[in-house]
Amino acid sequence: MRVLLADDDAVSRKMVTAMLRKWGYDVFAVSSGDEAWAVLQGRDAPRLAILDWVMPGLDGVELCRKVRREMPGRDRYFYLILLTAKTSREEIVAGLEAGADDYMVKPFDPSELHVRVGIGKRILTLHEELVAAQEALRFQATRDALTGIYNRGAALKRLEEELDRARRENKPLSVLMMDIDHFKKINDTYGHLVGDTVLKEMVRRIQGVLRSYDEVGRFGGEEFMVILPNADGDIAVRVAERIRAAVSAHPVTDGAVSVSVTLSAGVAASGTTLAVDALIQAADEALYQAKRTGRNRVCTAPTLCAA
Repeated sequence: MRVLLADDDAVSRKMVTAMLRKWGYDVFAVSSGDEAWAVLQGRDAPRLAILDWVMPGLDGVELCRKVRREMPGRDRYFYLILLTAKTSREEIVAGLEAGADDYMVKPFDPSELHVRVGIGKRILTLHEELVAAQEALRFQATRDALTGIYNRGAALKRLEEELDRARRENKPLSVLMMDIDHFKKINDTYGHLVGDTVLKEMVRRIQGVLRSYDEVGRFGGEEFMVILPNADGDIAVRVAERIRAAVSAHPVTDGAVSVSVTLSAGVAASGTTLAVDALIQAADEALYQAKRTGRNRVCTAPTLCAA
């Protein structure tokens, strides 16, 4: 683990650095609070810092306060230990209130420093594990378990966010509703495992056509919603046609099984509405029109179709 040591006393700085390195820590040592602040703002900054109370520029207490005020991110916690010659209860409380996690009074015993730094390392490790667990839960709550793309709820939320942005920036936005043609027949003929393979391959082909900032979500069993920011109806139709062509270009294979797959798509643009429900309904109606008129085609709201 990397440790930042900030101490303007050269002898003390050299001594503490030697101790930390002996215990296996990678030490970055500076001689002022301003230097320490610059280091902590770095992208790969040490997460554990030992700060002398009295230093040129920012002192240790001011630095603690600045870190907590300007770098409060829950995903990037800094464990701060103050080194101080101050012994009054009021001064120590002031240091802790400023944001220090721990403090040590000079002169200190090396074994005590070893233990306190170890506590900081353990807390940071636990924090990283908690953040990772929260991220995993967030991912599971917003993603479709089979395909890894947004689930219905998360896709609707993203659509609301993109519509809000379209309103603010006065830019177009389009939605595609797409459905794999005769998917029930695929499941009935080849089984659900092959059906799952088809769904995952469809997502891969869809994503291969989209721009980096487009979004795709699984809206139902074999139904997908694609959000196209900054795309009017004409652009959206072209994207939908590229998706349709990519899906039907060659069969999906699963072992010895080869399945020809097509999809139908409905397009709706926000030029006619900026309401989430109305936009989805318009795309749905266009999708149903594509199904009624032969499938494997793209229709735009209300009835224009392209085979």
